[in-house]
This record gives sequence, structure tokens and C-alpha cells, in this order.
Amino acid sequence: MADCGITSRRKAEDLITQGRVTVNTMVADVLGTKVDPAKDVVEVDGQLLDLNSVSKVYLVMNKPRGFVTTVSDPEGRHTVMELIKEVSERVYPVGRLDYLSEGLLLLTNDGELANRIMHPSNQITKVYEVKVFGLVTPKILRKLREGVTVDGDFLKPLSVRPIKQLEHKTWLEFTLGDGKNREIRKICESCGLTVDKLKRVAIGNLNIKGIAPGNYTYLTKGQLEKKLSKDYQTTRASIIIKAKKFGERKLANDESYAKYRKATYLDVMKSYKEKAQLS
Repeated sequence: MADCGITSRRKAEDLITQGRVTVNTMVADVLGTKVDPAKDVVEVDGQLLDLNSVSKVYLVMNKPRGFVTTVSDPEGRHTVMELIKEVSERVYPVGRLDYLSEGLLLLTNDGELANRIMHPSNQITKVYEVKVFGLVTPKILRKLREGVTVDGDFLKPLSVRPIKQLEHKTWLEFTLGDGKNREIRKICESCGLTVDKLKRVAIGNLNIKGIAPGNYTYLTKGQLEKKLSKDYQTTRASIIIKAKKFGERKLANDESYAKYRKATYLDVMKSYKEKAQLS
């Protein structure tokens, strides 16, 4: 039903459990019921679905701040759907970025692919650049990496690294696996950090380079699947680097990238130490 563009995948599940969907005139109230588009007749509230006429669309958007990633909003806030009014197909956001967050957002009417991207078992990593107020000391950095428990949930990123130190703020890179609701903000708050800016920059090997905030681009299914393939993801460990001075474990994909990340990490740590001595 999501593929046919009549509703989102989540709401489609509600329609099924409410007994409003029939397959070959029989009520299909069990989630996961299989249908054959070539043979089966599917109706929703008596409306026949054309299972063979769906054109799959895949959009990669650079979501700006101040937009919710829903089709509509009861509070009257702007939604990302306002940014794609010229798209004739009915697409839906894959996952969410909260109102104040920005960056990479996928929209599609391919429910099967959307489910694969969101399901934790597929281990598709998401990378975020996060600007927090204040100095992130080595002690705080260790706590961020070790994970925290918030409201009974243990939240632990796959990796966290400093990428830039400003005068009164610090840029960090977080890599998440499944990613729970507001996970990064909760982790930071638990460690005494306040998030100033949060931007998703990659899902797997898919990024938003060249896409201005509020704009989007089209991809084919093949292009998208290639970008999301585990063979193309670089955030998992294939080389472990040990920064000798601080004993932190760093992940990289090849020797040159490993050297770059190690040098960046040590430079930032040196800056932290110098600032601590001056304070």
C-alpha cells in the first residue's frame, strides 16, 4: 500500500490491523500477508489498488532546520513535503530528522527499500556532525564513547570523534547504527553538553555533497542500493589505529585515511591540552 502511494507504511499497518484491507475479497488483518501483483486483488475500504502501475521514486534531500519530517503536522509547522511540491509521485520520508536538525533525508514510495534502510538488522550506518557548546575534554569524550543510560535505554554510538575546535564550541562526528529517537541529543545532554547544531551528513556511503539546504536530487534504485551496500560503507572497522598518547581506538578503512584521522585526532587533543593549561 505504501508502494502504491495511498499512505505511509506505518499507517498501512494500522489499516491492516483495523480490518480495512481485503485480498481477493477476504479480510487481510495479519501484518506481512503476501500478495502477487499479477494474480491478487487488493482493496482498501473498497477501493481497488493498481499494484502494477507504481513508479518508484528516490529523492535525496538536504533538509533545512525548521521543517518536520512528516507528511502533515498538527502544530502547523512546515513539513518537508512543502519542499517537493513539484514531485507528482506520493513519497514519504525514510526515518526522521527532528525539527531543529538538518541534513540528509531520503524520500521514496518504495516501502520495501525504506524498511530495509530503517531495520536495525541491516546495520546501515548514519553519520552526523554535531556542534556543541564548550570544550569537550578527553574525559567527556570517553564518556560519549562508552555510552549512557537514559530512561532505561542504553545509548552508545558506534564512534565519536572531535573534528574541529572553535573558541567556545566543539564540532564532533557521531556514527550510529540503528539510531534511536533523539539519541545524539540525549547522549550529549547526559554528558553535560548542549547541542547547538546537528546535521546528518551520510547514510552508508550516501551523502549530500553538492545539494543546497532545502534542495534535493533524484537517484535510481540501483544508485541508491549501491551507496547503501555494506561493501561501500566506510564507517565500520577494517583498521584499528591507536593514538599512543591518549590510548583511544580509532577506526578507518585504509592506511592513508587512518593516518589522516589519527593526525586530526591528535591535533585536536593537543589543542584541548593547551587550552586546559591556560585556564
